[in-house]
Amino acid sequence: MNYKNILVTGGLGILGASLIKKLEKHNFFNIYVLDRSKNKNKIKVLQLNKIKKLKIIKGNFNNYKTIYRLIKNKKIGVVFHLGAITQVIDAYKSPLETFNSNIFGTINILESIRNLKKEVILIFSSSDKAYGSLVGKAYLENYQLKGNYPYDVSKSAADLIVQSYVKTYNVKAGIIRSGNIYGPGDLNMDRLVPHVIISALKNKRSILRSNGKLIRDYIFVEDVANAYYLLMKKMIKSKERLRIYNVGSKENLTVKSLVKLIIKSMNAKELIPIIKNSSKIEIFKQKLNYKKIKRDLNWFPKYKLKNSIKITIDWYKSNLSFFNGKIN
Repeated sequence: MNYKNILVTGGLGILGASLIKKLEKHNFFNIYVLDRSKNKNKIKVLQLNKIKKLKIIKGNFNNYKTIYRLIKNKKIGVVFHLGAITQVIDAYKSPLETFNSNIFGTINILESIRNLKKEVILIFSSSDKAYGSLVGKAYLENYQLKGNYPYDVSKSAADLIVQSYVKTYNVKAGIIRSGNIYGPGDLNMDRLVPHVIISALKNKRSILRSNGKLIRDYIFVEDVANAYYLLMKKMIKSKERLRIYNVGSKENLTVKSLVKLIIKSMNAKELIPIIKNSSKIEIFKQKLNYKKIKRDLNWFPKYKLKNSIKITIDWYKSNLSFFNGKIN
């Protein structure tokens, strides 16, 4: 089987861009990205315009014919399905759109692979939120998936559907359930880290939707991209049809603590965040046990929070012009 042709959905997102750069270093890959807009400014700021073997195709994985033809015509061997509605608040406001994208979009990819009757490896991006509320010290891969709110449920359902296609139709798939990803290349100002950094760079106070007491498993994007790459390599060599891994860190802290670290790193302690405490659809505490992926793939988080936050701040400083007008 030829695995050199790779499709990445969500390739212009923070994780997709980082993963593409990692794949490009191993230059035997041809990389295709399916994107709705082919936004040239986004492509440039993410420095994807410099990657010769990258082809960005305008389209949407919510369209079955589009995804089927792309996988078939480009002879795709591996699909990294990272594309999704990823914000809890967006899912709350638009549950139908969220379920269509996160669940039925995933089914479109699975159906395409099933109907092609050729082995295509799917690496699916799940989430720690698929587990629902944490009972115990940390989530383990064998815990039941039981999301409560629209985003969480969309990830629980899609995750289980991927597993169903493996067991029923012998699709070959890997699933990664990661914590809160941060780092260079996150262009979504609704997410905490870019919002706080850009606000501080513009000498403005950031706004927290929650009470700031939520505990999250924060992990640097380069570490997550490495986990996806290692899982792909393992899936190519392995006869196992399904592998599921948690990808987390030891950097488990409250939203308030992370914001405090960011503004301290930027010498902007006076920019105390405004706490709205308006979000009532969040899991209180999340922490992932990643011993399984460490044992199987020798993966572990290499970046420390303090250092990687500095790397992230420096990236936003260098690309501030892109974000002009994003925060009033």
